[in-house]
Amino acid sequence: MKITRPTQPPKAAKLTFNERAETVAAKASPRVRIIPDAVQFARDSLGFNPDARQTELLLCSAKQGILNCSRQWGKSTVAAIKAVHRAYFHPKSLVIVASPTERQSAEFLLKARGFITALGMVPKGDGHNRSSLRLPNSSRIVGLPGKEANIRGFSAVNLLIIDEASRVDDELYKTLRPMLTVADGDLWMLSTPWGREGFFHENWEYGGSAWARFRVPATECPRIPAQRLEMERAQMGDAWFRREYMCEFLAGETQMFDSELVLAALDDGEIWRL
Repeated sequence: MKITRPTQPPKAAKLTFNERAETVAAKASPRVRIIPDAVQFARDSLGFNPDARQTELLLCSAKQGILNCSRQWGKSTVAAIKAVHRAYFHPKSLVIVASPTERQSAEFLLKARGFITALGMVPKGDGHNRSSLRLPNSSRIVGLPGKEANIRGFSAVNLLIIDEASRVDDELYKTLRPMLTVADGDLWMLSTPWGREGFFHENWEYGGSAWARFRVPATECPRIPAQRLEMERAQMGDAWFRREYMCEFLAGETQMFDSELVLAALDDGEIWRL
């Protein structure tokens, strides 16, 4: 009877010193995850091709930023991309979106939901907040109403976005800011101007180097035809057009004198008494 001996497996090829070092290093530490910037993420994963100014905004990594832009430029869309980028690549992060009304916050979340769906996920609510999205990595995007009494209780916020910030009360703004302290979160506010008062105007004019600022008038938006702007100027009047489309801070309707005229009338700090 012929006895068949089992065949021996071939000997593994001898590794070089560099190959052994790479193998040990791979086992010793996990592979570093490379996070694409928000522009690459928007183009490759969301199917959104930002224009030059939108690209500039998406690439900005400032802790605090102000976007003073024309109507219909796409500020909420770009901010929604920043929100989804943060939530998607940073597990368990909390992104808060505040607006003058709950309806506006819900509209913002609708844009974010569309981008999350483009990633192949089915976003759901977080089970606690009416306007909210929860991702599979436990990150949340929560929309808040514009009432100070209804927003307390959130903490460790990684990113705070204040939409239509010029219409948000100062009291609400001061209630929102402490939510960022524990997580050292970022703050971005976006709006068209509305008068020469309030935190949006104050930080734009006097906030100094603590803020990154972006001003985008309608003349720099490639999606708004020049002839349409002339039509809008004729229909709206110069003051409304300058505010809504040219991003200018003008005196409010309730302000009798323009602030710059008042300041110019003061000679060497002397205050006129009426």
